[in-house]
Amino acid sequence: MPTLYTMPGTCALAPNIAAAWIDAPVEVKVLARGDHKKDAYLSINPKGKVPALQMDDGEVLTEAAAIMAWLGATYGGEGYARDTKLGRQEAEALSWMTTEVHGAFGPHFAPDAYADSEAAQKEVLAKTYARLDAHFARMDEILAGAGDWYLGERSFADAYLYTAVRWLDLVPLSLDDYPALRAHRDRMEADADVRMALARQKMDPQT
Repeated sequence: MPTLYTMPGTCALAPNIAAAWIDAPVEVKVLARGDHKKDAYLSINPKGKVPALQMDDGEVLTEAAAIMAWLGATYGGEGYARDTKLGRQEAEALSWMTTEVHGAFGPHFAPDAYADSEAAQKEVLAKTYARLDAHFARMDEILAGAGDWYLGERSFADAYLYTAVRWLDLVPLSLDDYPALRAHRDRMEADADVRMALARQKMDPQT
């Protein structure tokens, strides 16, 4: 059985939810904070990040979008085929969310990596929050036009969107400013599989 390595509070929640939605036979292993930088895990994923999916033969797949693509192709059936309009849209949405949206949080956690002086770091943070606001406003608008799900019907993009929305609590932005995203979060947390994924990653619902 493949093993999905996760850690509380990380984007590994998205493939965790994806596996739950399609009932994929995957063991979820939760790392304690800091264990991702220790030799035991680095021997599995030298990047020192989660998620990572280790196959039965020892092959390791990393990056959330790649893991979800494999899960869908292997266990998802026709509903998760990539050669469909929804499949192509899902791949595009996940690529954008995992790079642009996720990456935009970087300066919040390490402003000193982007500027030296305190004044310059404050400027970096101001631009970071403006950029994040633009991303979340765009996703809110897309979702408001699409209905209950980001692409009009449920896809793995919703799993990553939910994960990203949870991170709003970490920055000085308010979910109240994105009503469609708030409704989506509540909808996701009413889902039994999402709650199971949260529980096995030792995380709590936000509502």
